[in-house]
Amino acid sequence: MIQLSTRHTFGLSSCAQAEVVLSSLEQVVAWCKQPRDHFYILGGGSNSIFVEDYPGCIVQVALRGIELTEREDSWQLRVAAGENWHQLVAWSIEQGINGLENLALIPGTVGAAPIQNIGAYGREVADFIAMVDAVEIGSGKPLQFSNQACQFGYRDSVFKQQWANRCLVTAVTFELPKQWQAQINYAGLDTLDKPDAATIFAKVIRVRQQKLPDPAVQGNAGSFFKNPVVDAQVFNTLQHDFVSIPHYVQADGQIKIPAAWLIDQCGFKGQTRGGVICHPNQPLVLANNGSAKGDDVVAFAREIRDTVWNRFAILLENEVRLVGKHGLITL
Repeated sequence: MIQLSTRHTFGLSSCAQAEVVLSSLEQVVAWCKQPRDHFYILGGGSNSIFVEDYPGCIVQVALRGIELTEREDSWQLRVAAGENWHQLVAWSIEQGINGLENLALIPGTVGAAPIQNIGAYGREVADFIAMVDAVEIGSGKPLQFSNQACQFGYRDSVFKQQWANRCLVTAVTFELPKQWQAQINYAGLDTLDKPDAATIFAKVIRVRQQKLPDPAVQGNAGSFFKNPVVDAQVFNTLQHDFVSIPHYVQADGQIKIPAAWLIDQCGFKGQTRGGVICHPNQPLVLANNGSAKGDDVVAFAREIRDTVWNRFAILLENEVRLVGKHGLITL
């Protein structure tokens, strides 16, 4: 049995039957050539909570390496899936390669970034992905997905839909234009005056550290819920009843509403259930007070979801992946 408390940042005491670490492409292909049942692909463990013992195999892709190619108008980075995401962002800024700075301090691995389409402060990783390399589980066949083929959406991709548990991501290729433009039209960054990328990078780190608990100090998995996106008609109705509701207009005309505000309005900030706390600085984060159990996490998350629904008629979806004995659990 494999103890999982150190394999995921929420730190619940749970176990898996086995674990395999794949540190070369040859190992990935060999593992993928055989059909597999009861496995869970785990990156840095920052977006998964094992709420029950998992009677299967935990799979970690530990491929390393960065290939840098300079083009006339852009920088191309081909990065192995096992590289640490924040370290990649920091390295790119040190090299004078700009674009990823808004995505600083997001935990996890490079291979997990396109699956979740990670995003923060007005940017999504989909903005910069040119290609994703993967290996098909069951055949060992190499696969390539263009940006369009990844079917990126808000915290979503083809890797969470049609290709879920059907492939292992091995590398991600990023295209970063040399003609860089700052993205600071977001709360927390909008006070900066003509910043360079390094300044934005540092500011994002400071803001995140102020708002979010360090999982090394207090177990958590970052933002527990997705920020809901609604159409203009639904938002207009909400704004009539809640004049001060914060919101962000999306490119397609839909409106993103901060889930943290909705949760805070329902009075959950700082509340505890069992060993789980709704963080007093950032109510979007559920954290482990040291004695949390899987049932506590699921029950508290459902209570928050139901309360927000009853008050605002907005259904929150968990961003964190909840893993139980039969695989993913839905709220």
